[in-house]
Amino acid sequence: MKYYIIAGEASGDLHGSNLIKQLKQQDPSADIRCWGGDLMQQAGGTLAKHYKDLAFMGFIEVVMNLRTVLRNLEFCKKDIQAYQPDVLVLIDYAGFNLRIAEWAKPLGYKIIFYISPQVWAWKENRVKKIKKSVDKMLCILPFEKDFYKKWDYEVEYVGHPLIEVIKEAKEGKVLPFSDKPVIAILPGSRRQEVSVKLPIMLTMAKHFPEYQFVVAQAPSLDDDFMQGLTGAHTNVCTVKGKTYPLLRQAKAALVTSGTATLETALFGVPEVVCYKGSAISYFLAKRLIKVKYISLVNLIMDKLVVHELIQDDLTEENLLKELTLLLKDEATRVQLQADYTALWTKLGEKNASRRAAEVIISAAS
Repeated sequence: MKYYIIAGEASGDLHGSNLIKQLKQQDPSADIRCWGGDLMQQAGGTLAKHYKDLAFMGFIEVVMNLRTVLRNLEFCKKDIQAYQPDVLVLIDYAGFNLRIAEWAKPLGYKIIFYISPQVWAWKENRVKKIKKSVDKMLCILPFEKDFYKKWDYEVEYVGHPLIEVIKEAKEGKVLPFSDKPVIAILPGSRRQEVSVKLPIMLTMAKHFPEYQFVVAQAPSLDDDFMQGLTGAHTNVCTVKGKTYPLLRQAKAALVTSGTATLETALFGVPEVVCYKGSAISYFLAKRLIKVKYISLVNLIMDKLVVHELIQDDLTEENLLKELTLLLKDEATRVQLQADYTALWTKLGEKNASRRAAEVIISAAS
């Protein structure tokens, strides 16, 4: 059967790659065309568009790149029609994928959404559009099933795909990055966000000269750009494609909001969540987004587990205070590890990729 999969960022590429492996395992004749990244391509998908050409962050940035977004939408529609898939699989990336779903459904395509858009955070009314244009929603966060139930929309909780990924990543030996203890910095994958947040995160290097700070460089970011931000610091280096080995040996981490906050917690690393966007984007987001927290860890646990420094609170002084607590205060670390254990329990032990593939193959048949 023919599968057309659309993922628009690094985390979608990771989960999409594991989904492709499961699709090929369960359907040996699977022909897969995709939007994603290197991982999805390596897993056996034919790449139509790389996510690095799609990653625009925030309201203002999207508006500034509107022509590119519209061109990508038009290209995608034509590409789907040329390929004629048995099923269209949309992985998160809500702004783009929901538009594709609305367009594709009236044309008779079967549509599966894997990893729900965060409609529970803002624009709840989008559930009405989802009900009309998505044949099956596969959720990865335990509270999402109850959320959709309020809207009389039956969804399936397949478990979180990071569980299987991180279990595997914890196996085997890891070569140390430094003779010094390591602090990880995960600044994100979008150039706009990294240029704003990383300089603040890097101010910690001078306060902790006894540590080696290691920045996880996303594949979408070029070396010259990263060197321009990190080059002035003697105890800072960057690594590519080694985020999980980095987290396995990190004593603490400074992490931008998003999937990385959950990954860091599942590795058991004490973390500070850092977010700072353009002033206008943040102004708009603050008035539209309804959730209490920006970190997935806190949202899943429904309490403040990891500290969040957001916008004007993300300062050198505040970051120093929080990082010092994580490194020096034993009570803080003990409580954090207890919460991390509870997080694993709450997410469960399902194999999300395998279950998602089963549902998708059934829908395509």
